[in-house]
Amino acid sequence: MDTPSPFRFDYHPGTIRFGAGTVDTLAEELTTQGIDSALVCCGESVGATPEVRDPVEAGLGDRHAGTFAGTSARKTLSEAAAARDRFRETDADAFLALGGGSALDVAKAAAVLTASEQSLSDAARALADTGTIPIPDGDLPLLLAVPTTLAGADLSQMAGITAGPESGALDERVAGGLSDRRLMPIGLWYDPELFVHTPAGILAASAMNGFDKAVETTYAANATAVTDATAIHALRLCRESLPELGGGTDDIDVLSDAVAGIMLAQYGISNGGESTLSLIHAFGHGLTAVSSVQQGAAHGAVAPHALSYLFSAVDGRRDLLAEGLGVDSADGAVEAVAEIRDGLGLPSRLADTAVEESALDRAAEITYEDGLMANAPPGLDATETELRDVLEAAWD
Repeated sequence: MDTPSPFRFDYHPGTIRFGAGTVDTLAEELTTQGIDSALVCCGESVGATPEVRDPVEAGLGDRHAGTFAGTSARKTLSEAAAARDRFRETDADAFLALGGGSALDVAKAAAVLTASEQSLSDAARALADTGTIPIPDGDLPLLLAVPTTLAGADLSQMAGITAGPESGALDERVAGGLSDRRLMPIGLWYDPELFVHTPAGILAASAMNGFDKAVETTYAANATAVTDATAIHALRLCRESLPELGGGTDDIDVLSDAVAGIMLAQYGISNGGESTLSLIHAFGHGLTAVSSVQQGAAHGAVAPHALSYLFSAVDGRRDLLAEGLGVDSADGAVEAVAEIRDGLGLPSRLADTAVEESALDRAAEITYEDGLMANAPPGLDATETELRDVLEAAWD
């Protein structure tokens, strides 16, 4: 039996509503939380999909302040500044991010810009100089989230953001992040009916990213008894539902299991400023830094090889991962992860993605330097050469 180690669990998620049709309760929950109106913040694709946008706006009713459909996968400060301007025009109380992680990241940056006096150019220069932007003391606009992808970035106080020449202050694009307890959404609606309309490829790739959060939490150095419990049940739900998503599905039962699984996979992984993300996500950062590969596709190709490497070096609490995946060995767990990847229809080799073989050296270097490597299981002292070998195995 794996006896829990002492831990401190400092996690403050917002109110969660889950179930088919749950966006019908938006106005009710806003009333409960004393929010008069919310600005919907989404991307152009979601904004142009009435099957997603209309139920949310209808659910808000007269608490719908307006919709800003101007976020993108680049998650730029310029988008955040435009969302801030729209927020001020509507006199809203809260941002409601609708869609994937990019919409929520932009909404979080917009909340910071709304509460501060900094200009877009000043914020961009700060991001380039420090990797973040100043977050003022006091109250920030409230944040709400209605996810439509499965990346598992909703129950988090962190956000990624970029800035480039469009900011009027920089010649090259830079990336950084934000982290503050006030950036945790105070309300989240997980409605499986909305996920029916997410393109199958986007849903599958995001699901691999979210699923790997549960995988990594089982062996992270800072895992807790709480995250063990949520990760194990997340894996049980995901192992049955995710393979059904590869070709697209409108089965609400399947989508409910997948959405609940990813919701649990991310619950508590951002705990008191720490994260249970580890080796696989570090590889994802390295690969996305050197190519245009989508992070879920990168995870799909590298995860089985990363796990094989990990379990060849340390125990990594392998029995816990095996239990969640319904198998009885580390080899079985590696095979189960590969089978879920295949069911999602993702590439099994890096050679079949946007990653160039010539970029593997740099990807290994970035992975080695990634801060998430500090969360690797005790005893795993990875070298850059070993990480390069994992990428080479994933290439072929």
